[in-house]
Amino acid sequence: MKILVIQQKMIGDVLATSILFEAIKHKYPNAQLHYVINSHTLPVVENNPFIDTFHFFTPDHEKSKSLLFKFAKQLRKEKFDVVIDVYSQLSSNIISFLSKAKTKVSLDKGLNSIIYNYTFKNKTIANTNAGLAIENRLQLLKPLNINDLEVVRPKIYLTEDEKNNAQQFLESHSIDLKKPIYMIGVLGSGNNKTYPFKYMANVIDTIALEQPESQILFNYIPKQEPDAKAILELCKPNTQQQIYFNVFGKSLRDFLAITSHCTAVIGNEGGAINMAKALYIPTFTMFSPWIKKEAWNMFDDHKKHVSVHLKDYAAHIYDAVEHPKVLKAKTSALYLDFKPSYFETDLKAFLKRLV
Repeated sequence: MKILVIQQKMIGDVLATSILFEAIKHKYPNAQLHYVINSHTLPVVENNPFIDTFHFFTPDHEKSKSLLFKFAKQLRKEKFDVVIDVYSQLSSNIISFLSKAKTKVSLDKGLNSIIYNYTFKNKTIANTNAGLAIENRLQLLKPLNINDLEVVRPKIYLTEDEKNNAQQFLESHSIDLKKPIYMIGVLGSGNNKTYPFKYMANVIDTIALEQPESQILFNYIPKQEPDAKAILELCKPNTQQQIYFNVFGKSLRDFLAITSHCTAVIGNEGGAINMAKALYIPTFTMFSPWIKKEAWNMFDDHKKHVSVHLKDYAAHIYDAVEHPKVLKAKTSALYLDFKPSYFETDLKAFLKRLV
């Protein structure tokens, strides 16, 4: 049996969907499993032993319909028996339709039932602490007679060389691996997913005060350096002495290897948090007020993995709101309501459990 899984979009999405491969291989160990992903997301699924072949969807495919059709026709030559399209976008619809696979599975988007013989609506209530992002993906495996209630966790596969190189890198910058190391996700994927700078500085001050021996790293990419530095400058002078601002991974795999040596990852909800969970590193997450926490608070147990949302402390704001997304335009104002004092006790308790 030959199966194609299509997952475009962001790193967190690609990582979450990787669970399907492990679940399928357990049921069908001889199946050939192929994965269509955006080219920049490969690092989070590199070395995954359950994925046989990658096919890369590039920005050129996004821009050119002719290149997209050419890509889809190349995939058709693989003669897939099953196609699983996780998000059902126009480009993935084209790939699925042209594949000629007998079994085509996707998210229920109404008219796409013309293309797919099995479609599923997203659940709104999770049955486990895996969260909706995991559970909604697993139900796509029902046509393959795979138990969608048997939870699989996303995993990232680092080599020993990568981990050893990261250790040497940290030690070369005077990082003591015997003392707490905290990776801070200081910036989200956009302004509407980024906790206000002043509030984030307050959170970092709390970490430094609670654990004076802690060593604090910032997760940011070069183009985000001015914003990361702005947060650094908002921190108290004593806190700044505990921050190793220039110690960061120069590639995504470097970041993952460095994170594997951290005590915890704390910060904005997004790819860094999801990757930390896949590395089995504890996390403390601040969700944007317009994001549905239940969808992406994967494996929260209020101990090793904790997440906080404005709704947890000011539920009245969300009365009669069907989905937080309708509040997206008000994100800036809502973020200002989401004061660090709301979850300071939760953060301190989280830190205490780590030492």
